[in-house]
Amino acid sequence: MSLQQTAFSVLDLVPIREGESAKEAIAQSGRLAQHVEQLGYTRYWLAEHHNSVTLASSATSILIGYIASQTKHIRVGAGGIMLPNHAPLVVAEQFGTLDAMYPQRIDLGIGRAPGTDPFTARALRRGAAAEPLDVLLDELEGYFAPTASDGVRATPGEYANIPRFMLGSSTYSAHVAAQRGMPYAFASHFAPDAFEEPLAIYRQQFKPSAQCDKPYVAAGVNVIVADTEEEAAYLATTFYQFFLTIVRRSHQKIQPPVSSMEQIWTSFEKDAVLRDRRFTFIGTKDSVKEQLEAFVAIHQVDELLIVTYIYDEYLKQRSYTYIAELMRT
Repeated sequence: MSLQQTAFSVLDLVPIREGESAKEAIAQSGRLAQHVEQLGYTRYWLAEHHNSVTLASSATSILIGYIASQTKHIRVGAGGIMLPNHAPLVVAEQFGTLDAMYPQRIDLGIGRAPGTDPFTARALRRGAAAEPLDVLLDELEGYFAPTASDGVRATPGEYANIPRFMLGSSTYSAHVAAQRGMPYAFASHFAPDAFEEPLAIYRQQFKPSAQCDKPYVAAGVNVIVADTEEEAAYLATTFYQFFLTIVRRSHQKIQPPVSSMEQIWTSFEKDAVLRDRRFTFIGTKDSVKEQLEAFVAIHQVDELLIVTYIYDEYLKQRSYTYIAELMRT
């Protein structure tokens, strides 16, 4: 698999910048979706997260509808919906409705993590024990099938031909995706050390299905491209500050770049941030292209899900422009 043969897409968590509101963050995502659609990106995915002042992607299906309304042909979907947080019937109805409104454009990526902290997870589930993912998936598939599940029908949803992806960051998700013949989207942008083993399991155990006749792997990567290495490193300090808030378990909106991180993080925090950023590619078009070529050649992924944290909207759009250019040359 070469870089030119690899699909490239956007994974967006709708980050809220310092000094701005969720409304402004959502509008910025709409403009970014329009921009990358013109550049030929394959899909625009939004990820479910809760109880975060940093991210405005909690009501994921609503955001998918908004992004689809702002664009014309790019695929739009969830990367993903955390199924244990939701009744499968509701997910089938929501995505069936989206498919009815935007036919042949909606994707449904499914995960099992809560997408939040343990306290918020309990609030989402109302304290009830979550059913096993296999049970939830079977129920969801029943609602998309042409026959009613136990007499309950998803309308819209029944007969909906919506591609379903299994999301994951562990071997568990690899087993599920392989056994069900689903495309597999791995969160390598924040779990790089767990990448190789699940990929091997998925490819070795894959069983063809009506949706997927062979393994299909999409991999999350963090990418920042600028005109110079120095500018890229400067812009990346916004990205590092974001992950530093995760290490500190603090609440902070997306921060503007700084001249140096050394006055912001301790050596322990620096190690913690960088340890899980192995699949982060920062630099000029030439250097990032070289890094991505090596990544694709080693792991033979079919698609890149590109995550970019840049504070300035124009420079963020420019980075995605440069990524599209390097992917084609």
